[in-house]
Amino acid sequence: MASDLAVRFKDVSFQYDNGKIILDGASFAVRQGAKVALMGQNGAGKSTLFAIIDGTLKPQMGRVIIGDGLTIARAQQVVPREYLSLSVHDFLAQFFHGETYERDRKIAQYLRIVNLSIPTDKVVKSLSGGQQARLLLASALIQEPDILLLDEPTNNLDAEGIRHLMTFLMMYEKTVIVISHDADFLNTFTDGVLYLDVYTHTIEQYVGDYYSVVKEIKARIEKERRKNAQFEKKIRENKEKINYFANKGGKMRLLAKKLRDEVAQMEASKVDVRKEDVAIRPFTIPAQPDINGDLITIKKVHIMRDGMPVAKDVDIALRKKQHLRLIGPNGIGKTTLLESLASGHAAGETIAPGVRLGYYRQDFSTLDFDATVFDTLIEVMQERDEERMRSVAAGFLIGGKLMPQKVGVLSEGQKGLVAFAQLVLMEPGVLMLDEPTNHINFRHIPLIAQALDVYEGAMILVSHVDDFVARIRIDDELDLGKL
Repeated sequence: MASDLAVRFKDVSFQYDNGKIILDGASFAVRQGAKVALMGQNGAGKSTLFAIIDGTLKPQMGRVIIGDGLTIARAQQVVPREYLSLSVHDFLAQFFHGETYERDRKIAQYLRIVNLSIPTDKVVKSLSGGQQARLLLASALIQEPDILLLDEPTNNLDAEGIRHLMTFLMMYEKTVIVISHDADFLNTFTDGVLYLDVYTHTIEQYVGDYYSVVKEIKARIEKERRKNAQFEKKIRENKEKINYFANKGGKMRLLAKKLRDEVAQMEASKVDVRKEDVAIRPFTIPAQPDINGDLITIKKVHIMRDGMPVAKDVDIALRKKQHLRLIGPNGIGKTTLLESLASGHAAGETIAPGVRLGYYRQDFSTLDFDATVFDTLIEVMQERDEERMRSVAAGFLIGGKLMPQKVGVLSEGQKGLVAFAQLVLMEPGVLMLDEPTNHINFRHIPLIAQALDVYEGAMILVSHVDDFVARIRIDDELDLGKL
C-alpha cells in the first residue's frame, strides 16, 4: 500500500446473517489527510461500512487495508443504551488509551475542544441531545486517531455547535470520513465523496466538493435513464418484428432468432439506475377530528441555569392549527419540556384529556426496538387496516422486506421514516417533534416540511435547521434561553 494512503478496500464483500447484502466487490482508497463524505440512501449500510473500517465487523471476502501504524476512532450517531447510566467522566474514560495520570486532564481538554461545559459527574442520559452529540465527538477525539470516522455529527447540534465543529474539522490535519445529511456542513470542508450504492452494493469514488459531486451524480442518473429509454424503445420494436417473422418460416425464422439475441443483449446492457434518487412520497398527517378548545397549555417551564433547573412562568395555550417553535441553546431544557408534556405528570404543562399525542423523539425511544415494523405501524391505527398501513409505509420507502424486521435492526434513518409513518397512521390531535430532520436523507426533508406546514392540529417543533423551519408555518416562538 502506498505510504500516503489511509484506507483501501480491495474487492470487499459483506452481508449480514439475515442475507442483507451491504458490499459486493467494493473497492476504493482514501489518502491520508483527506476529508471525505460518505453518501448513500438510508439503510444502504453507511454505518456498517464504518464498522468494517474500524474492524468491528469482518468482511466475508476481499481485503481491508489500513495504513501502517494508523489508529482509528469512530463517533457514533447515538450513545449506546448500555452507556446511558454512566457519568460523563466514566463514559470518556473508557475511550482514553494513554497513561492513567493523564486521563482527567485529557477528558477536560477534549470537553473544551467540543465546547461542552458540564460537570463530569453528570449522568449521560440526563444530557440533552446536543450535549450527547458533543460527548460522542469527544469520545472519538480523546483517542487522538489518525483516521476519524464521524457518523451524523451535526445531529442535535445548535447553530453554534455546528459552526464550532466546522471550524475544528477545517483545521484538523488528519483523515476524516463523515456521514451526514447536512449538505452545507459537508460542503464546507470535504474534498471528495464515497458513494455507497444500495442497489449494486459497490462504492463509487468522486473528487470535488459536495455540491459538485451531487450535481455530477444527478447528471449521471439522467444519462442512465436516457440510455435505458433508448434500449426500451428498440426492444419494443424488435419484439414486434419477432412476433411477425416467427410465424413466417424459413429465413424469416432465422431473422427472428437474430432479433431475439439482440433483445437479450440490449436487456443485459440496460443500466440499473440507482434507487437512491427516490424520495418519499408527498404525505399529510391527518389531525384527530372532533377536538376543540385549548389542546396544550403551558403555564410553567423549567430551564437549566448553571447546571440547575430554574422554574419560569409562561402563558401559552395552543389550539387547532397553531404551531409553536421551541428554541434555545443545547441543554436549556427543550427536550425536557416535551418529555414532561408527553408524560402528563408535570405541573403547569398539560395536554387536554382525550387528545392523541404524536411524539417524534430524537432518540426514537417512543419506538419499541424489539417489535417488528409491521406491529409498530399497525398498532397505532384507530381501526386496523392492513392495506392502508402498507400503502402508507410504501410511501416512506418501507417495503414488504422490512415489515418482519425488528425496529432495532433498522438504520437510524429508517427508524425516522417508520416514526413518520406512525404519525400518519395515528392521526394525532397534538404533534410534538424533537429534531425531526436528524438522520433523514436530505431528499425527504422538503416533503416532511410540507406535511408539517399544513398540519391542522396543534404542534410544537424543536429544530436547529433554519432552512427546514423556514418552510413550515410557525405562529409563535418560545425562546427558553431568554426566560
